[in-house]
Amino acid sequence: MSRFKRVNQTDSLKGFKTEKTEPAVPYGLLKAARKSGQLNLSGRGLTEVPQNVYRLNIDTPEEAKQSVSFGESDCWWEQSDLTKLLLSSNQLTELSDDIKLLPGLITLDLHDNQLSSLPGALGELQELQQLRLSHNQLKTLPVEVCLMKNLRSLTLRENLLESIPEELGRLENLSELDLSTNNLKDLPSSLGNLTCLQKLTLSQNKLSCLPGSLAQLKNVKMLDCSNNQLTDIPSSLSEMPVLEQLYLRHNKLCVFPKLTAPMLKELYVGNNQIEQLDSEHLACLTAISLLELRDNKIKSLPEQISALSSLTRLDLTNNDISTLPASLSLLPNIKVLLLEGNPMRGIRRDLLTKGTNELLKYLRGRIKEDPETADEGPTAMTLPSQAGVNVHNIKALRMLSYSEKQASDIPDELFDAAADQGVTTVNFSKNHLTQVPSRLVELQSSVSDLNLGFNRLTCCSVDICKLLQLMHLDLGNNQLSDLPPEMKNLTKLRSIALNYNRFKSFPEVLYQIMSLDTVLLSNNQVGGVDPSRLLKLVHLTTLDLSNNDLLNIPPELGLCTTLRCLSLEGNPFRTPRAAIVAKGTDALLEYLRSRIPS
Repeated sequence: MSRFKRVNQTDSLKGFKTEKTEPAVPYGLLKAARKSGQLNLSGRGLTEVPQNVYRLNIDTPEEAKQSVSFGESDCWWEQSDLTKLLLSSNQLTELSDDIKLLPGLITLDLHDNQLSSLPGALGELQELQQLRLSHNQLKTLPVEVCLMKNLRSLTLRENLLESIPEELGRLENLSELDLSTNNLKDLPSSLGNLTCLQKLTLSQNKLSCLPGSLAQLKNVKMLDCSNNQLTDIPSSLSEMPVLEQLYLRHNKLCVFPKLTAPMLKELYVGNNQIEQLDSEHLACLTAISLLELRDNKIKSLPEQISALSSLTRLDLTNNDISTLPASLSLLPNIKVLLLEGNPMRGIRRDLLTKGTNELLKYLRGRIKEDPETADEGPTAMTLPSQAGVNVHNIKALRMLSYSEKQASDIPDELFDAAADQGVTTVNFSKNHLTQVPSRLVELQSSVSDLNLGFNRLTCCSVDICKLLQLMHLDLGNNQLSDLPPEMKNLTKLRSIALNYNRFKSFPEVLYQIMSLDTVLLSNNQVGGVDPSRLLKLVHLTTLDLSNNDLLNIPPELGLCTTLRCLSLEGNPFRTPRAAIVAKGTDALLEYLRSRIPS
């Protein structure tokens, strides 16, 4: 009898434990979701979506059965319909038709699951604006998904899709479409109907051609066709008027694409089979600032490459180039020139390893002297003064340089020689200047690039604000703590370097310069930044705030989706964690957006 009692006692305890098993979705989460309209079930190991999640808007909550007092602080009858449902990083293999019971959903995140199909009922979510389906096992996309008239963002990265329904063109409000890393061999012609599209990612597929209807995408700014099997690029791409970034890496292109896209700033055609660059093709790239040509079979560069006046970075790594045209040194804004892996002749190996500036100096030395100065005798290149004025640089390169002289002021002879010469580049860096040279205003009609870095400036003169053609300004490594409000007049300014100064806050006037695309503010003492005002800088792509005093990063910074490079390393904030920051700009912005309170 005693043994029998012990067995009974054990079974009773086991039953008690079973009753206390934690449900798949804690009731507290459901209760909070009724109030906030948001439910985050990511990373919970779910193999299916619990029925009480689908019925969240329908079923009467438990608290309604327990209390109907109108004095309660938590009023169950004031619940909100679910608008945001996050189910990412689970083990879901299917989605029930009951998803239609949540018609108010605006965001549905199903990425990183094991879905092989989607229910047609998904098409009934007519309020849905964001649908994330990346990292699943989808082989087809149901037509019903293409009926969501309000859908803004559709991400299908890393699935098994072999085709896309023609009905895709009905998503007339779609602004972002990611079809990368699938098995697509062609695209529907209706793709051209997505006239609101701004970002289109088609990389890592099996595309051998692009539909001509892409020309109808008048609002696309970024197009990624990397890692496909493209042998040609349709000339119709030139009809995309706002295209800024085009990725064509790792394809089978043998000819450099002829593009006249007026806004194209970045073109990546590395890892192809291009053998020749024609001057007429390059001449069309009027706004290009980054050109990647690495890992091709290019044998030479045309002299007309000097026409790319906006070019700042040129990557020619691993080609068959043996000589360089001296005109390459005439590029006024070139900052990075990569040439490793080319069979260079006539240029010493040690010169190639010294970097871009030394190489450009060497190429400038190979430019023939201007015929106008050839008969001017021994003083044609240098005036008899301590300034050592390089007239050749001024006349041929439109450059006024007086750098690394340890000077406390700039000799007048330099400005006299530069008068009426249309100087575009001024370099007075690495001196002991304590104030901006007053005679700079004499160059206000032409100068577009000014370098005053590595000096001892404690304030920025208003005179700089009169240089209305200025596009690039380097004030790094000085002792500045503020900028004059008149700087808002520099309506063409694209980049400003303020690193290694004494700024304690983000310079107020920078919020008002709408043309800015690059702000370098590292190694200061900046304690905060206003994301709502940064959002108005619609061209901003690079923001460096590393090594400052930022104690917290506002989540709203994640809404600055134009940013391609955001540097926050070396600040004392605790969130986001260093591991998230290390993942790169896209991951960081996505994390910040997920932290924005509804």
